[in-house]
Amino acid sequence: MPATLHQYAVDVVWNGGRDGSGEVTPETSGVKIPLAVGPEFQGPGGGSNPEELLAAAIAGCYTMTFGIIASNRKLPVTRLTAKVVGEVEHNGPQITYKGVVIKPEIVLAADATDEQVALTEDMA
Repeated sequence: MPATLHQYAVDVVWNGGRDGSGEVTPETSGVKIPLAVGPEFQGPGGGSNPEELLAAAIAGCYTMTFGIIASNRKLPVTRLTAKVVGEVEHNGPQITYKGVVIKPEIVLAADATDEQVALTEDMA
């Protein structure tokens, strides 16, 4: 089966400098996301930022993929939440995304077998 290339285009508008604001709009969903430099980087806040959006993308990817695999394996997952924290180092003019910590909470149906619990723990 040949590989399929998917493209995800976004449109961005930015007005101003560090104290500016803008928005990013994914073409597929059309959902407008306000953008602003965060107060931790001497901005006004009031919108999302690349560091936050990257953590959100990773969180969405993890939970959606986990849900799809759990469904394919017939695991009785009734709820999946995750606390995801992106770690960014700010050293003078340099900003480095150092890592991401994912802490999932997975609830299985009361009748889940020990094997299903173990498989869910391994997947997490």
